[in-house]
Amino acid sequence: MKRLPIPEEVTGEEIDKDVRQELMSLPKTLAEDVARNLVMVARLLDEEPEQAYEYSRVALRLASRVAAVREAAGFAAYATGKYSEALAEFRAARRMTGSVELWPVMADCERGMGRPERALAMAGEPEVQKLDKAGQVEMRLVAAGARKDMGQADAAVVTLQSPELASNSVQPWTARLRYAYADALLDVGREAEAREWFAKALEADQGGTTNASDRLAELDGVEFVDAMDEAEDAPAEAAEPAEPTAAESTPAPAPAPEAEDVERKDADGTAAE
Repeated sequence: MKRLPIPEEVTGEEIDKDVRQELMSLPKTLAEDVARNLVMVARLLDEEPEQAYEYSRVALRLASRVAAVREAAGFAAYATGKYSEALAEFRAARRMTGSVELWPVMADCERGMGRPERALAMAGEPEVQKLDKAGQVEMRLVAAGARKDMGQADAAVVTLQSPELASNSVQPWTARLRYAYADALLDVGREAEAREWFAKALEADQGGTTNASDRLAELDGVEFVDAMDEAEDAPAEAAEPAEPTAAESTPAPAPAPEAEDVERKDADGTAAE
């Protein structure tokens, strides 16, 4: 089996104690190997998802019967847009544990596979009532995203209206919920209200999980200028300009616009659309 390089300082002890407990069912050397690969998945998931995915495949080949490994493989596949694969891993982890914790991300995988109606159906299943508050908020975000996918912009606004949205207390999910609501309002042309909610999202966004500040600036018509670009464009103080040649006096054609990268990112920050 091909192994990937792992820094010596990564011991495997960095993983969560519950995951470490799961790995105790494996022989000691194997458990340590799996743990180190899981640490690499966690380290790389946000910044280098493709690399995280490769480490998750190694862990999966070593210990496919461990729920934590299946879950890690699911999140790595999800981060790289492999939604069908991610859903299969999440389902496997759920069968092993019986937990409903992964229900919202499973629904988001359905969105990623172009099946928003299935995601919406999952939002109405009894499993949602078993989720904790954070899980229920995540499910609401996914359901709103599914509404947008289906062209139901007004319904997306209504879906996000909830006691959690109205609350003044700041929770880990508050910024993303407010941001999603602001974006939904903007989609239906309620710009003044959208600006208010982007501001509220920014106020709650202590970890920088959204780009609410950029969206506010955009609504206010603020343009950011790179100081380095200004320096490069500044005219030289010396020497008078020379007579332009024929080639120089002919306006250059405008550069062709670059193709925009299409990402499945919803307003709430999930990789869902």
